[in-house]
Amino acid sequence: MTAIGRAEIRDRMVQAVEAVKRTNPMVGSITNTVTINLVANTQLAVGGSAAMVYLPDEAEFLVRAGGAVYVNFGTLIPIYEETLPRVARAASEAGKPWVLDPVAVGIGSMRTNLLRQFKEYRPSVIRGNASEILALAGLWELDGGSDRSNVRGVDSTDQVIAAKGAAVALARWTGGAVAVSGEMDMVTDGRIVAFSHGGSHLMKRITGSGCSLGGVVAVYAAVAPPLIAALTATAVYNLAGRRAEASASAPGSFQAAFLDELYKASAEDIADNPLDIEEVGA
Repeated sequence: MTAIGRAEIRDRMVQAVEAVKRTNPMVGSITNTVTINLVANTQLAVGGSAAMVYLPDEAEFLVRAGGAVYVNFGTLIPIYEETLPRVARAASEAGKPWVLDPVAVGIGSMRTNLLRQFKEYRPSVIRGNASEILALAGLWELDGGSDRSNVRGVDSTDQVIAAKGAAVALARWTGGAVAVSGEMDMVTDGRIVAFSHGGSHLMKRITGSGCSLGGVVAVYAAVAPPLIAALTATAVYNLAGRRAEASASAPGSFQAAFLDELYKASAEDIADNPLDIEEVGA
């Protein structure tokens, strides 16, 4: 299959935004307890319907009832040893799109063991910072990965471009897409690598900008293929971040303005956010 070009990507991004606003897809999320509120509010702002759960049977129900699932490893609790594998297995078996956010991969045995299991379930989209993507590829023994974690809590100590090989390898393994967040965001399906521009330095000053991006990727994954879902979510974040910074003076006002801009962004403006694309070899 040949890589798609910028014009086709733009058209598909417009279609994804319009489909979400038209159909209001429900997305089940198992996410970081620190960021639940922002994840839900961003999903609502772009046009989705948010449902937050942590119990195994409720998570499996949302796989059946929802359009996609978001699994975030941010703040693990004991019940997640049962919940997370069950929801990943259910999504994989049902052919439902699901998004994995391997927060703090490499820290602690429970997190490491769970994420190692997830390799076989092949998430539709993986979203993380550069250090998380490098560490996950290493844990899954894929090309470009690292056998050590450079994660500092939820922060990355690696540059986005350093994770290019790992991101491509992960995308090829899953057959989906990988989104790497940073000052310049990178998205790949293993055939193309796209760099999305924009955002704001204030995104580092609010809790949950990365986690909520994963939740919004899942909203678009309910209506679009993995690459388009990841590109659209990344684009709307970069667009809204740039616009919010123009009217905000500090983190508190920025967060409110950011939600407003997510809500107000048009399909055309999102699809036209600056994007550089390159093809990668086999």
